[in-house]
Amino acid sequence: MKKILTIGATLLAAVLTLGGCTQMTPAQGWIALIDGANGMDNWTNSGASANWRAEDGAIVADKLVSGTGASVLITKKDFRDLEIYAEFWAADNTNSGIYLRAPDIKTVNTASGAFEVQIWDQNPARNYATGSLVNVASVNGVHKAGGRWNTYEVYAKGSDIVVKLNGVVTSSTPYASTQTGRIGLQFNGGPIKFRKLLVREL
Repeated sequence: MKKILTIGATLLAAVLTLGGCTQMTPAQGWIALIDGANGMDNWTNSGASANWRAEDGAIVADKLVSGTGASVLITKKDFRDLEIYAEFWAADNTNSGIYLRAPDIKTVNTASGAFEVQIWDQNPARNYATGSLVNVASVNGVHKAGGRWNTYEVYAKGSDIVVKLNGVVTSSTPYASTQTGRIGLQFNGGPIKFRKLLVREL
């Protein structure tokens, strides 16, 4: 019982910390990896190649150019403990996601140790649809991102990860591994747009 209370208190603190994510200023240590159409130079491609580009005030992909499987934009440096604030647009059929702590820059997926914050309304595995941490923490309830702009706020510190979609906590875990790794943006079918991605190291 004591262990459960400790876990609950830790996650509550993480949620309260996330509540301040929308009050972002440079003085608070936030780094803009994507700001409108700016930021492509902060990323490099891993896996297949998609038509990632700056367009209409966002970083966009909607077609695979070469290779098979997913195309993932990854940061040029590793992160461990951090907060992420992202604004994204997805279609109803989009299969995308935001990776964190990806340890293998050549193979960015959950099998290689990365954590994926899911963007996939139509995932046949409903517990790992939009709002989930794929293969780690099921989504709480049903949350749709398709056809509109959305926000993700992610808190990852040590073994704790908390995910908020549009201001609502949708998944969390107190059992995450603590390796460092890259942040990644996945294209795996259907259009995806990111118009803001801010990071603050903890």
